[in-house]
Amino acid sequence: MNEFVTAISTGSIAFIATNIDDIVILLLLFSQINASFRRRHIVAGQFLGFTVLLILSLSGLFGGLVLSKSWIGLLGLLPIAIGISSLVNKQEDSLEEVVATTEESEGSTFTSFLSPQTYSVAAITVANGSDNISVYVPLFASSNLESFVIIIGLFFLLLGVWCYAAYKLIKYRVIADILTRYGNNIVPFVLIGLGAFIVLKSEALSLIKLAASCLCLIILVKNNESTDEIEENSSR
Repeated sequence: MNEFVTAISTGSIAFIATNIDDIVILLLLFSQINASFRRRHIVAGQFLGFTVLLILSLSGLFGGLVLSKSWIGLLGLLPIAIGISSLVNKQEDSLEEVVATTEESEGSTFTSFLSPQTYSVAAITVANGSDNISVYVPLFASSNLESFVIIIGLFFLLLGVWCYAAYKLIKYRVIADILTRYGNNIVPFVLIGLGAFIVLKSEALSLIKLAASCLCLIILVKNNESTDEIEENSSR
């Protein structure tokens, strides 16, 4: 029972943390519904793209069956690094960039049994899912088969809730704007907490060593940011 509750809570946190930004994209997509671009295209595309992301993350589950638990736990440093990088850099995609990406994808043509609109939405979901993979790989690696099945089922359930919520939020732009604005500020802390949970749960690092690792990651991200700024100024 305790394992079931842990899988539910961890899976919920992981999903919400990695899909807050998808609310923006879903709002944009639902706002563009017309005679040729329907709700079913958006929902089907979301599920198709999300399935691709889960398949790409399965290396974590298979690795967890081969490698020791302590080594797998070190993968929890990935979401921590993403969270720290988001806090340090504070870079957000502009609304215009997302719209441009959406329109470009919708103009693409695909040859398959599914409609081009569905593939377009799936392509956007996959392109926006790098953080999903970085979090799901260590999450799956630290889970046994039973927890993995529970988390996967929960993910698809929450994805349906996500699509429904985004569709309803179109009618309440104020709520959508607040969620978008403050959600991006909360996500980095959630990712750091999730990564710390994975590392400590697997006993890969002690609390002191984990804190030292986070400090090193902050220094590395800062140095990388400074290097990029120097290169950018020298190229001008």
